[in-house]
This record gives sequence, structure tokens and C-alpha cells, in this order.
Amino acid sequence: MADRDYVEIRPARIDDLAAIFHLGERVFTAQRFTNLYRTWDEYEVTWLFNSDPELILVAEADDQVVGFAMGTTIEKSRTAWNYGHLLWLGVAPGYARMGIGSMLFDRFRAVVEELGVRIMLVDTQADNEPAIAFFRRKGFGNPTDHVYLTLNLEKYD
Repeated sequence: MADRDYVEIRPARIDDLAAIFHLGERVFTAQRFTNLYRTWDEYEVTWLFNSDPELILVAEADDQVVGFAMGTTIEKSRTAWNYGHLLWLGVAPGYARMGIGSMLFDRFRAVVEELGVRIMLVDTQADNEPAIAFFRRKGFGNPTDHVYLTLNLEKYD
């Protein structure tokens, strides 16, 4: 396991996409996050890479991708406000609690600020208390409740 000092945060390269996707499969599971209104899939990873490559960052340690941040910008017509939306922030379980998520977030924020973003958005499940606490520590406030209903049709034997 890497020390935080040996973790590099860098822009993702096309060769990182498979590692990002497979790490996301391990982190964002339907069993763990039952109310994900946005599902984890390879199409979103490739779509984001093709549309906003500068907003996909990876954390690399021990010659492997151990975390990632992916997002997009939103431009509203008839307003000077640009929004940055952090869509996904994931860290490999073996590298959790090392500050890697914080490092990824801080770099993501710096990138969107350079792009002229004035407001950042994040979303998470209402019962994901660790994520809510993390984002509060990063300065987020004004939580707004949204209701997303799900029906899991997968049958378990």
C-alpha cells in the first residue's frame, strides 16, 4: 500500500479508462448504493472522457489507478454563472482513509476554477453520511432534498 506522499494526482489518459471503469465497478455497487439514480457504466466513463477530458483525474500509486474524480461543467443560458458538477469520486477500498479522495477533490476544484466555474455541485444518497460529512468539510452547504425512487428487479437466489 502506498503512502500519501507517493500518490500522484494527474489527468486521466485513454489508457486509464479500463482501470477507472473496473475500480468504479468495485466502489459503486447496487448492493452498496441502492438508490443510485445514475448507474455506473462504461458508457458514462467514455462519454465523460470524450466530452470533458480535463475533468477526469486519477490518483496513481504503486503503478496503478487507486482513485478517480470525474465531472462536467454546466453552462446556463442567459446567465454568467457556470457550474462544475462532480459526478463521481471513488477510491479503492485498500487506499481509503489516506486522504486520496481529498487530494482528488482539491485538484478537481482547482481545475474547474481555472475554467471559470463559480458554483460546484455534488450529489449523494441522503443516507451516505460519510460522503455528506466529507463534502461538508470541503465547504459544501445548503443541502437540497430530492426524491428518487427505485425498484430493484434483480432476483437473488
